[in-house]
Amino acid sequence: MLKKYSKLSAIIALLLIGIVKVEAQESLPIYMTDEELKQMPFINHNYNTGRSVTNPPTLPIRTAGEWEEVQTLLITWTGFTNILTQIVDAAQEECEVLITCADSNQVKSTLTTAGVPLTNVKYLEVGLNSIWQRDYSAHTAYLNDVDSLVMTEWIYNRPTRPLDDAMPVEQMNYKGITLYSTTQAPNDLVNTGGNWMVDGFGTAMASKLILEENQAGNVYGVTAKTEAQIDTIMKKFHGIDRYIKMDVLPYDGIHHIDMHIKLLDEETLLVGEYPTGIADGPQIEANLQYVLSNFNSVYGTPYKVIRIPMPPSTSGAHPGSPFGNGSYRTYSNSVFINKTIILPYYRQEYDTTAERIYKSALPGYKVVGIDCDNSGNNIISQSGAIHCITNTIGVNDPLLISHQALPNTNDSTNPYHVDALIKHRSGIANASVYYTIDTTAGYQSVPMTLTNASTDTWTGFIPAQAGGSTVFYYIDANANSGKHQVRPITAPEGYWKFKIGITTSIAAVPSNFDIKDIYPNPGSAISCIPVKSNINTALNVNLYDVTGRFVKQIFNGDINVGDKNLFINCAEFDAGVYNIVFTTDETQYSKKLCIKK
Repeated sequence: MLKKYSKLSAIIALLLIGIVKVEAQESLPIYMTDEELKQMPFINHNYNTGRSVTNPPTLPIRTAGEWEEVQTLLITWTGFTNILTQIVDAAQEECEVLITCADSNQVKSTLTTAGVPLTNVKYLEVGLNSIWQRDYSAHTAYLNDVDSLVMTEWIYNRPTRPLDDAMPVEQMNYKGITLYSTTQAPNDLVNTGGNWMVDGFGTAMASKLILEENQAGNVYGVTAKTEAQIDTIMKKFHGIDRYIKMDVLPYDGIHHIDMHIKLLDEETLLVGEYPTGIADGPQIEANLQYVLSNFNSVYGTPYKVIRIPMPPSTSGAHPGSPFGNGSYRTYSNSVFINKTIILPYYRQEYDTTAERIYKSALPGYKVVGIDCDNSGNNIISQSGAIHCITNTIGVNDPLLISHQALPNTNDSTNPYHVDALIKHRSGIANASVYYTIDTTAGYQSVPMTLTNASTDTWTGFIPAQAGGSTVFYYIDANANSGKHQVRPITAPEGYWKFKIGITTSIAAVPSNFDIKDIYPNPGSAISCIPVKSNINTALNVNLYDVTGRFVKQIFNGDINVGDKNLFINCAEFDAGVYNIVFTTDETQYSKKLCIKK
């Protein structure tokens, strides 16, 4: 159990900085007020009081993706109680809701009056400063990928709100979860949860605010750090191998990435879109192209991008508009809570489009929209929405499933190869692929087998289907302990899908580049990769394991018109299933390679 944070010391800290209210404050926006900015030079930057583990974990650590299974939703009850009530109502059907508040009886009364069941709601009566739970609370991580649940937190970038900064300690004391804190030099790091997006497999995204807040001469009193030093801290405390940082946006005053971009899964980016040339549209587009040009998803393939509109004010103004400065309305500021996703609403003509986009991208999810813009609910005017005022704690016993959705194909002859990383601390007893071409008729299943124990790769084959079909499928797994999980988490209502095209001849599908069958495949020594190009082009060929981890570069250079053979020595690699990714000037292809011993 963690050391309890001293309420007396918190009150003294408040008095020292001139804030004498310990009760809920309803008016603090997500950014620092003018009064708080005046107090900054007088802050005593002592961030270690009551913290628990300030050394990084000695075991490998994995920060969870937001779409993974959760046990608890965290909120702070202060201001905008109509919005909070609706969040509790939606979330209590999916998990426990832990409400930090000054008076639990007042919260219970409000919820009961609104008809919200209280059976899955808990209360933590401690001091608090503001509603912005995402920014100051801790984040879910697991030691050894799926073993011990821990939480990690940073120094909150609002030192004028010491009770908020101390809240992760209070919450983890309540839950009995080990808390790692970056509060002690040389790991003293300032960060904020709204500027934090992770894929569950070692990639994090943020704006360059993280660099500014920890540079030499920073106002937080932490030791100056280079980008490389920040990356090292994120590796040690979060297991982050790639920390992608984008330029800050001109009109987003808080510079939090969750205001315009969201990872929906390991390979899909939901990106806010302004009309051409308006507001932060040009910088968002530049940042997106930077990511797409320099980074692939964890599967070694380009990120998928889904656009979603950034709605204007009722006057038609966007942030930075010469016709009036509109609030930073965003639909990316949403939160996953198991099979439900809650997103902010603004006006019906835009909300219906946003809901359609979410439902199309995330089949089976219950989409709940909550007004964040109108009278009594105008939290967006304070530069935040649903994601900003919520956070989650993952389950104690995760069964991890990761799978790259199969692409559309013209193959109506061969079975469809399904690979997945499936992992549980007790081991996996069995796994299956469920598939159908008609969801109203139910699903059939085929077994998956463990094809690479070192990478926890399981493989199954969906039988070939007729051209013109759409195949819907999901993965089902059972651990030796009895734990059960599906992916997508909403299955069978949710699913992945791919279409099978109808072709009359090979000539009907022209291409300037062709990859013939790799042989031998499976391979155990030298395998040949025959390629043919109809144009002179640059070619890069990389080998990735089934989780998308880069293994080796096979070829990088120019090829001329004609046939060319590339070679790979399979004896260098562990047995299992791999992806070979071919990138040309025009496009990107992939082929599977099985390696046996």
